[in-house]
Amino acid sequence: MATTSHRFINPDGLPAPNGYTHVVEARGSRMLFISGQVSIDSQGNLVGANDMRAQAEQVFKNLRTALDADGASFADVVKLTFFMTDIAQIQAVRNVRDQYVNMAQPPASSAVEVRQLVRPEYLLEIEAIAVLKD
Repeated sequence: MATTSHRFINPDGLPAPNGYTHVVEARGSRMLFISGQVSIDSQGNLVGANDMRAQAEQVFKNLRTALDADGASFADVVKLTFFMTDIAQIQAVRNVRDQYVNMAQPPASSAVEVRQLVRPEYLLEIEAIAVLKD
C-alpha cells in the first residue's frame, strides 16, 4: 500500500508545537479509525503494571499491529489522541512516541488526563486515525 501525501501545517499566529502538528491535511481515499489501545499483549496480559513507559511501549506496539493489519504504518497516522491517568508522566509517553512517529512531521495530537480508564490498572490509552491511498 502506498502512503498518502499529507501536508503538515503550523500556521503563523499559533504557538510553536512541541511534538505535534497543529493542522494535518490528509489526502487519500481510505481512512482507518483505530480504537483506543491499552497495555495488553496478544494473550490478554497487562504489560507494565504501574509503569507508564512500559505501558506506552506496549500501546505503541499494539497500534503498530493494528496499522499493519491493513497495510498501514505510522507514516499514515494523521491524528493521535492520548488518554492518561497522570498527565505529569507525559514525557515518558512522548519518549516512546518519538520512536514510532516522524518527529519532523508528527501527527496532530490531543492529550487528556482522565480520572480512570476502563480498568484501574491501565495508565494510558491511545487511539489513532490514519489515511491511506487505495
